[in-house]
Amino acid sequence: MTMALNEKLKKLRKELKLSQEYVAGVLGMHRTTITAIESGTRKVASDEIKAFSELYGVTTDELLYDKVLDKDTKMFARTFAELSDFDKKEILNLIEFKKKLRSHEV
Repeated sequence: MTMALNEKLKKLRKELKLSQEYVAGVLGMHRTTITAIESGTRKVASDEIKAFSELYGVTTDELLYDKVLDKDTKMFARTFAELSDFDKKEILNLIEFKKKLRSHEV
């Protein structure tokens, strides 16, 4: 059974031992806004979902769809996002090359 977004946000905050005041300060919100979000009486905007995911160290897919990525995948995705467009293209080309090599192995 999937957990509602507001419940996930509250659970993650508590797992990280963060106060509502701290989260509100980091995200530029009032503590009462965090309370309303966590209680389900206020919807979360898309830019806020992104901010929560960055603060809590999870992907937006994990928050919205329960798609949990393993630690290596998360680390790669975050590192990859920091690269220049040229470097990203070079890595993607290398991945395609490695796939082709593997498909020719017997």
